[in-house]
Order: sequence, then C-alpha cells, then structure tokens
Amino acid sequence: MSREEQILKIKATENWDCIIIGGGASGLGIAVDAASRGFKTVLFEGNDFAKGTSSKSTKLVHGGVRYMSQGHIGLVVEALQERGILAENAKHLFRNQSFVIPNYNRWKGYYYAIGLKIYDLLSRNLSLGKSELIRGSKVINILPNLKKANLSNGVVYHDGQFDDSRLAINLAQTAIEQGATILNYFKVIDILKDKHGKNEGVIVIDDETGEKYHIKSKCIINATGIFTDRILKINDPTHKKTVVPSRGIHLVFDKSLLNSNYAIMIPKTTDGRVLFIIPWHDKVLVGTTDTPVKKKTLDPVASKSEINFILQNGAQYFQRPPKKEDILSVFAGLRPLAAPRKNETKTKEVSRNHKIIVSDSNLVSIVGGKWTTYRKMAEEVVDKSILLHNYKNVRSRTKNLPIHGNVKETQTFKEKRLNVYGSDAKYIKEFEESNILYSKKIHVNYPFTAGQIVWAVRYELARTLEDVLARRVRLLFLDAKAAIESSRFVAKVMAKELNKDATWIDEQNEEFKKVAEKYVIDYYYE
Repeated sequence: MSREEQILKIKATENWDCIIIGGGASGLGIAVDAASRGFKTVLFEGNDFAKGTSSKSTKLVHGGVRYMSQGHIGLVVEALQERGILAENAKHLFRNQSFVIPNYNRWKGYYYAIGLKIYDLLSRNLSLGKSELIRGSKVINILPNLKKANLSNGVVYHDGQFDDSRLAINLAQTAIEQGATILNYFKVIDILKDKHGKNEGVIVIDDETGEKYHIKSKCIINATGIFTDRILKINDPTHKKTVVPSRGIHLVFDKSLLNSNYAIMIPKTTDGRVLFIIPWHDKVLVGTTDTPVKKKTLDPVASKSEINFILQNGAQYFQRPPKKEDILSVFAGLRPLAAPRKNETKTKEVSRNHKIIVSDSNLVSIVGGKWTTYRKMAEEVVDKSILLHNYKNVRSRTKNLPIHGNVKETQTFKEKRLNVYGSDAKYIKEFEESNILYSKKIHVNYPFTAGQIVWAVRYELARTLEDVLARRVRLLFLDAKAAIESSRFVAKVMAKELNKDATWIDEQNEEFKKVAEKYVIDYYYE
C-alpha cells in the first residue's frame, strides 16, 4: 500500500467511474463499496485518514439507547443491524462491551430494564447478549469504585466497542485490495464542469510536492464531514450552510478509575445527555459533551467548562472521583450534524441520521451519520450515484465483505498491542524480529515498538509524526505527555524510512508538539 504506487495509478488512468473527496468514515466506506462493485474508484483526503471527527469518537458501535426515548426506532434498528455486521466483518477491532447503568432510585432500574429489553429485541439475531436487572451488591462487585450509598440496583446490557482510526486504516487497505486508489495529503482545490454545467472532474494538489492533477469523472462524491460546505461552495459559490458542527470532548484516565472490565452508562447528565465511562486500550475513556460551535477546524480544542462538566458529572458516581490531575489526555471532535429544522434549537435534538444531497451539477454529498452506520450510508450513496449516472446496477457486496485484518474467530494475542492488527499481527511480530531496532520500545511505559512505526509508514500510508502517534498506535489519545516524550525517537525512525533529513525531524517535532500540547491537561489549567 505504498503512496508511490497509488500516485502512479492516478497518472496512468484517464477516466474514473467515481471520485470521492474525504477520507473519514463515510468516504472510506464509500470507496470500499464502490470498488467492491467493480467501479474504477479514486479517493482523495486532504490530510490524513480519519484526521478529523472520525478519530475522535466515543469508540462505540451502538444503536443509541437514548434514540429510543426520542422515538427514533428506525435509526436504532438500522444501527443495531450494522453493529452486528461490523462484529462479523472486523472481529479484530470489535469488542462485545458489557455496560452497567447504576441506579440510586429503585424504580429507575425497572424503567431502564424494560427499555433495554426492547433494545435486545430490536437487535434480533445480532444481539450481543441479554440485558438484566441486578442487585446493588452485585453492581459493587463488578464496579468496586462506584459509590455505594443509596445504590439500589443496576441494569447490565451489551454494546459494541472498536478503535475508530484503526478501522479507517483497515478500510483504506480494503478499498485498495478491491481495486480502489486511495491517497492522503491530496487536496481537492477545484471542481471541473462541462459546457452544460455538470461535473466532469476535479483538480487536486499533492500536499507534499505541490504537483497538480486533473482527475476526470462525472461521478463526484463529497464526504468531507464538517467541511461539506467548503466543497459545496467550490462547486457552487451561492451555496448556503448545510452542516452545523457540534463539539464533543473526551477525557482519558488510568484504568484504576474503573478497576473493571465493565463500562458505565450514565443515562442523564445535568444537561440531559448520556455520559459513557469505558475501558479502552488499558485506559478509561469518559465522554462526551455536546457544544454548538461556529468555527470548523480539524483540531478543535476542548473548553475548561466542558472538562469541568465531565469531571463533575463523573464525580457523582465514584468513591474516589477523578481529578483534573489524573487526566492523561483530552481530545475534542466536531460532529457534522445536518442543519436543524426550524423547531430544533439544540444540537442534541438534531437527528443523527444522515442525508444525501444532490446538487444541480450532480455533486453527491453525504451529511451527518455516525461510525456505526458508515457501511449502510456508503451503500446508499453508491446506489444513488448509480441511478444518477446510469451506471450498471451492481448490488452492494459489503454486508459480507471482510475488512482487512479480519480473523475467522475473535483472537486475543499475548501482546495486547497486536490485537488491533488482526490477521496482520503475526507478520508484524515476524517483522519486528527481523531487525533488533524494530523491537525497541518507543516509550518506557508503553509497549509500542519502532517496528510498528516502520510498518505504519510502509503499509499504512503514515506520512507524519502525528499520523503515527495519534492514529496508528493511538499514544497521543492514551497519554499525551508520553506521546510528546517519544516524538523525537519516532521522528528519527520515520525519517530513516522516508529518507528525510534532520531538518524534517525538527519540523515534525515542532508541528506535533503544537497539536499534542492541547491534549495535555496542563494546557487548560496553567
């Protein structure tokens, strides 16, 4: 999966069946769907895959328990079905996670138990396990740091957990295996039109070399998330706002906060949202918030009030509540919500369902949605494009298409860091053993190795220090200070592989630190 090979393919291809703009969950899913149907497909991502919202989720594949109370049953059913499909097609990334809703009011326990039984039924044959009402004493046994006073009972239920940016990389690999051409750091700067005003291609620029390419296709799909309006504006300068961004933040703590393999779901915070407290990669992830914002940026920054909100709501449930000093990483993402209708004033009230928009020039844009339903969204977008351009009607294959790394059965490797690689794990281990440098750890407190860094460059299209430390091995999300401490060593390993000099190493370190400092809690309380 080398960048050079991908560039040669765009140079050698005169016309494409499908151009996709955006390399997040939606764009990559569309690339897999289109390529697997036999369409000549190319995807351009202006930054790294999943650089924006798609790497900053709550790491859940779920139906959305709260959507039931809002009456969005269809959305819940679809998401639960998609959860089951991902569980089969990406076993190496999917985990059946047990959740507990702790109740300090007996009757609320019965209320949630009934609701979650309906949730089980909606899962049909793809259920991950039955929900049950348990006594307060059992809740404490499985969640020893939970507050005991007045605890009446708990409801246990099951949902899916995954690693978002790792799935993005695997989707890119899958798309390439299906014949697609996939490139990061290629930015679309213009859309070409024929004499009738219909789209006929794009102009893209290679961010690394500055070289421009004219890529021809009448089918152009805009899957740029929070930047959907930017592409729509390039396509039509009179375009008006389609996407309303909402910021969600997460805090990461040591696993001792939970001291359990169970997660906690708090069904109603002080602002009416759901709060999740989840074990993830030997840490604990807590989130999220829902804050309307005006500025659209790839690197949104949490606010002090949002951090305090999560700490305060979490503190109500723990004997030893989390403190700001315990936070290992803070990350924020922007949800690309479809612009609300007149009667919708709060972002948490805006439907998480997706919308497909077709412009007069035949630009197809996908707006909204979430990771859980990325596959179904992609299928619908490709179906729409087939009808729009009168392409051969080939049915989607992705329901039963294994994603790169998938294994026959769920596997757990002795070295936990290898679990996310699935079927590639044995090759990475062999790769590390082939060179003494490759087995060297990048940080004394974490198991990630230099071999994983080289692997990310050679086989996962990693181009920058941030690509590796944020989205290939996830260290920035797990422990921001450790990521900064390991950055120079990682840059040196990458520089050797990419044939870069000392200046590149210095530049990468400076660029990475500018991003990484906003993941460190000290940034917010200095």
